[in-house]
Amino acid sequence: MNAWINDEFATLDLNDLRLDKRARIILNRFASKPSLSIPAACDGEVAEREAVYRFFANDKVDDYEILQAHRDATIQRMTALPVVLLVQDTTEFDYTRPNEVVVDAGPLTFETQIGFHTHAQVAFTPQRLCLGAIDANTWGRAPDEFATRQQKHAKVPIQHKESYRWVLGYQRACAVAAQVPNTQVVSIGDAENDIYECFSAALSSEHARPADWIIRACQLDRCLAANEEHHQLIQALQARRPLGTFVMEITKKMVSTQQKKRKERSARTATMAVRSASVTLRRPKRPADQPRLPEVKINVVWVRETNPPAGEEAVEWILLTSLPVETFEQACLVADYYACRWQIEIYFKILKSGCQVEKLQLETADRIRPCLAMYMIVAWRVLYATMLGRECPELSCEVLFSAAEWKSVWTVQKQEALPKETPSLGVFMTLVGALGGHTGQRWDGPLGPKRLWIGLQRTTDFGHAWRLFGPEVTSGPAQDTAAPQSRDAASTAASV
Repeated sequence: MNAWINDEFATLDLNDLRLDKRARIILNRFASKPSLSIPAACDGEVAEREAVYRFFANDKVDDYEILQAHRDATIQRMTALPVVLLVQDTTEFDYTRPNEVVVDAGPLTFETQIGFHTHAQVAFTPQRLCLGAIDANTWGRAPDEFATRQQKHAKVPIQHKESYRWVLGYQRACAVAAQVPNTQVVSIGDAENDIYECFSAALSSEHARPADWIIRACQLDRCLAANEEHHQLIQALQARRPLGTFVMEITKKMVSTQQKKRKERSARTATMAVRSASVTLRRPKRPADQPRLPEVKINVVWVRETNPPAGEEAVEWILLTSLPVETFEQACLVADYYACRWQIEIYFKILKSGCQVEKLQLETADRIRPCLAMYMIVAWRVLYATMLGRECPELSCEVLFSAAEWKSVWTVQKQEALPKETPSLGVFMTLVGALGGHTGQRWDGPLGPKRLWIGLQRTTDFGHAWRLFGPEVTSGPAQDTAAPQSRDAASTAASV
């Protein structure tokens, strides 16, 4: 078993030592072959496969307890870092099946789609290194909720709306901030997070140590308090002079215009102007039976393309934040932090395309949720390995891989004698990427998670064969002379 699994489940407690042991075995199976089905991950062994299905059917197995152990390990990694970004977002898992019904699944974006929503909060460094998932809430909507959720008005307390998940996410970020007093925690959300209650939550005296936050603005026509010079947020920003400009490369993609039409955006080199402001928002109207919300003072950063091509809309971001934005450097730092939000989209892609979680053949939500929790840990490991190889290529590859794994891959790929010293992580990751089909050429770009999870599967198989039949075998299966480093070593690597 990979040593990192014991570190990751160091605090796991399912109230049964046999279940704790089985959880480690299952995570090892899933991590070794992340894109394969459960039977294939068990190498076709009937007893192993049935043990996995019994595990997820056991009433003692809970997705909260599985992720709680991973959360503890994630917080341990956070303690070694000065700044950690907690990105929260919601994704859908589609379990629509022609002749089967998944118990407790509900409608998704379209009424004919059946599955689950998961609101996750994942920790990243500003250098985009994934540290792990802090929490995840998975639910299926009630069948009649699809028709009524669009009819909910402001008169309904936010605690009864799905959007309350964003407020809860920020509250959890504050709880994490209290656990890592030497680390600055920044909660990040997209435009769906633009909710007044999220801003006012930062003022609550309930938080021993409030987390900082960055939210992309959705409501540009937000009204400002009566004592402000301008009436609306966008007017206040337009009145500010640019703090400075920077140049960035804009990629080609399909975008939605203000007329809600899809249009192709051209690839180009753009000059972006940066403006900032500090404003006080006018409190929204709420029914008399709901608590009166306070006025909130926030900082704003506006990044906008200066000269967009004819016929195209300017690329822009308006970011609301608690971080200081008085100088050009401070405003750019807020934009850089928010740019890390895209990493959670890659994390979800690994779950869906890499781990194939939407193909799970489990019949109920109670079984799917803990299985999803297992694969969330696997997705973290794949993304962690991807970014660690990019950001810290000089580290020893034994930070992530066992001796049997790197020796077997080196022998297969290089077809030469083993080096006297352990290869660096950067050198070895190129070999793992090649196993997954990455050419290493300039046009192929950096090694990404899609190629990596294929390479990791083959690396695991080669390592297993090396232990059984490698040149170091004398009598019986060989033992690794080295194993992946402990959680403390991984934390040190992350801080590099």
